[in-house]
Amino acid sequence: MLRHVRTRIRHLLLPLAVAPLMVVPWAGPAAAHGSIVDPASRNYGCWLRWGSDHLNPAMAQQDPMCWQAWQDNPNAMWNWNGLYRNNVGGNHQAAVPDGQLCSGGLTEGGRYRSLDTPGPWKTTDVRSNFTLRLYDQARHGADYFRVYVTRQGYDATTQPLRWSNLELVKVTGRYAPAEYTSIDVSAPGRTGRHVVFTIWQASHMDQAYYICSDVNFV
Repeated sequence: MLRHVRTRIRHLLLPLAVAPLMVVPWAGPAAAHGSIVDPASRNYGCWLRWGSDHLNPAMAQQDPMCWQAWQDNPNAMWNWNGLYRNNVGGNHQAAVPDGQLCSGGLTEGGRYRSLDTPGPWKTTDVRSNFTLRLYDQARHGADYFRVYVTRQGYDATTQPLRWSNLELVKVTGRYAPAEYTSIDVSAPGRTGRHVVFTIWQASHMDQAYYICSDVNFV
């Protein structure tokens, strides 16, 4: 899986790097930080599926949540690894209000606001015990990860994500800098569509990443 992710990233970077600048002012992953790539974060998944074909009108029917995200701000996908806030001081709930969790509290001037939109986001199938995989190109390391999963009964297709919808299922210690980090997670008692919400507290400075991944428990 990690080899596939790395290969896919490298294959997509070349066509994106030479895309016409009039379409979007591209700032690609080589200039940024990291994100959860499996199960894919919302904007990483949109970039992975459509980054080399982001003007395709078929996206509106095939992948409507990515379509609305690309229409709102393509840079949310080009910068899929830059969804963070600085100087939060660990007070994540104060910094990121209900309904804005997937955009990191409308961080970066609201660039990622489309990620807060409820709807049928594409999901990754997981079991009760699964593994999160972080791609940390900048090798920031981590002071900790906090992994939350939505409670049974939450409907991501119609409800904005609130802190009260989440159950904290994993808190880690420190991780040394590495390109890839894996985190084993257990979230029993769930079926169907859910959101995995990951807080990655980077080690190089007070920088917190807020990451929504859509999953389907099978």
